Amino acid sequence: MNLPDITAYIEVNPQVRFGKPIVKGTRTTVAEVLEMLANGMIATDIQEEFPALGPEAVRACLLYAAYKESVVLLAA
Repeated sequence: MNLPDITAYIEVNPQVRFGKPIVKGTRTTVAEVLEMLANGMIATDIQEEFPALGPEAVRACLLYAAYKESVVLLAA
């Protein structure tokens, strides 16, 4: 999965959740998915609790976070 693939699952809409990145078609933020994973849930657990979040959407959240972490802004 690469950046264009991520955008098939993740969107930023200023009118939904104050513009935080969310899984498309839901109000679930990327941060919420990452927190679930950090607390020990696996993709199938997340999908059981949130049926709209399939394994690909969970993976897209991880890749989105990795991409955001890899972008370095240089001070002027």
